[in-house]
Amino acid sequence: MTFIDTVFEKLERHPKRIVFPEGSEERIVRVAGTFASRKLGIPILLGRREEIEAVAKKEKVDLKRVMIIDPTTADDLPVFCDRLEQLDRYRKMNITDSKAIMTNPNYFGAMMVQYGQADGLVGGASAYSSALLRPLLQLIKPLPNVKVISSALVMEMKDRTHGENGVLFFADCGVVPDPSVEQLASIAVQTGKLCRQMTGVKPRIAMLSYSTKGSAKSPSTEKVIAATALAKQKASIEMVEMEIDGELQVDTALNPDLANRKAPASLVAGRANVLIFPDLNSGNIGSKLVQMLMEVESYGQILLGLSKPAAELSRGASEENILGVACIVGLQAIEYRKLYPTESTDVLK
Repeated sequence: MTFIDTVFEKLERHPKRIVFPEGSEERIVRVAGTFASRKLGIPILLGRREEIEAVAKKEKVDLKRVMIIDPTTADDLPVFCDRLEQLDRYRKMNITDSKAIMTNPNYFGAMMVQYGQADGLVGGASAYSSALLRPLLQLIKPLPNVKVISSALVMEMKDRTHGENGVLFFADCGVVPDPSVEQLASIAVQTGKLCRQMTGVKPRIAMLSYSTKGSAKSPSTEKVIAATALAKQKASIEMVEMEIDGELQVDTALNPDLANRKAPASLVAGRANVLIFPDLNSGNIGSKLVQMLMEVESYGQILLGLSKPAAELSRGASEENILGVACIVGLQAIEYRKLYPTESTDVLK
């Protein structure tokens, strides 16, 4: 059974409500039909009903178990506008038309998730990342003691040699351009938690660099070394069981023979199932190289650090990728309720 099949199986036992802001996008409509027919939960499509129904008719998608909400006519619109107007940051923007903001499906969807009317959000299939990230960051609370919102990709490779039976977690490949030491450490711990949630195994986190254990020295390698130490400290304070080591070159992190020569004492080298890149350039380039050159299914970007599950899709995401991401977000919703039972649904002030 593949990794994503195990995700489907778990979600079938605990179906969830996933909101899709791009409700009339053809791939999204097809995914919503599949999500509903497989009894994975209730997909919620945002947009004009007539447009969504026209796409569904063209694509031969049954919408019987699919919820459609038009933000411009929704019963909750006045309530959501009132809640938006109570935000300090909204008042400081000197914007007088909250309705113009809340009828934007990305904002409406984010508000639905924050107030428990949906369990997770998946968007970005036809928009730039800022269009989706801005409302999520403005309306959804961060997790306790998390000071950076980042992202992770779940890579499932046909070749099962590396990672956890072929599954690797890459971060950050989509949000933070040049993370500080503290941000890099937080990204490592949050991605480790995602690995644990999704696979049930202990995360083995490699903090990547062009150097292994002092083979080169520069400000960038020193940052990775400092972030490694801080990540270990954070994991210990939070009592999260994970192995973290760095700095490690990517081949040392994945190849047992090289690991035995370059980092024989490491509990991560040669066995890593989580790869933390030092910056967004390396993360984005590395992840796309893997996707282009290997037989791999990629799921993400899964957003980390928010108190509610959400994901930002690549504009080139396939229908299978989108379905997988939606199910990962749904599975996260199950775990979040266990991990953060006291988190309120109040929006940020």
